[in-house]
Amino acid sequence: MPRPILDESHMHPAIRDKVAGSRQTLVQEVMTAIRQHDVVVVGMAMNPFPKKARALLNTAGVPCTYLEYGSYLNSWRDRNALKMWTGWPTFPMVFVKGTLIGGAGELQALIDRGELKVLLDKPRSS
Repeated sequence: MPRPILDESHMHPAIRDKVAGSRQTLVQEVMTAIRQHDVVVVGMAMNPFPKKARALLNTAGVPCTYLEYGSYLNSWRDRNALKMWTGWPTFPMVFVKGTLIGGAGELQALIDRGELKVLLDKPRSS
């Protein structure tokens, strides 16, 4: 089932630019990192799961780029833009070859099934 996203035709024209531009600098920064690196982990300070994801990748011998945005105490609006963009509700957000694979738990499952190596060997998705 596709994730519902409010179509622009159901937004008043006066707010469309505000919606389209909200916190997009951060989203563009993450998109650039995803284009430039095979594995990107997006996280936040004080959250143990981004650290766990990086440790899993390190143990698997997979280099990653880590982007950290604030903590539980700040930058939540910026992180919310990332959640709205991806639809993923928690941190970390782990991207492999341009594809969001989930968080630390999903990364662990991919490693356990041997699927991470398969994903890394595939050409990048567009």
